[in-house]
Amino acid sequence: MWGRLQAGARIGKISALFPRVEDKKPAAAADASAADGARISIDEFQKIDLRVALVLAAEAVPKSRKLLKLRVSLGAEERTVLAGIAEHYRPEDLVGKKVVVVANLAPAKLMGIESQGMVLAGEGGQGLGIVTPDRDLPPGAKVK
Repeated sequence: MWGRLQAGARIGKISALFPRVEDKKPAAAADASAADGARISIDEFQKIDLRVALVLAAEAVPKSRKLLKLRVSLGAEERTVLAGIAEHYRPEDLVGKKVVVVANLAPAKLMGIESQGMVLAGEGGQGLGIVTPDRDLPPGAKVK
């Protein structure tokens, strides 16, 4: 067998012994994570008006398992904000608490009630947790 090929002889195209296998899962996972964590520019982020709000009143929304109706103070003004946190917080536990809200969100009607902002919350192994300042900031303070 050895020595049958002449030096400089041309070899035709051959197929690979182990053809490449394209794994579709990592590409799909990358696409999904990009969609879930799509990046925005600093200019886009600066358009979001995050403010500290003091919860003045809280009550359950009738016929809803998830929504709480909060009356919050942003310092110079009061607003009604609906939050999907009823399965994680009792209304009476929120009164007097300071939370972070998106203050420049377009109003939306949920269950016939107009919500004039959004309370920020994170989700983890222990359920939802509302975002609160770790210092005593006044209502209406801008979150940067």
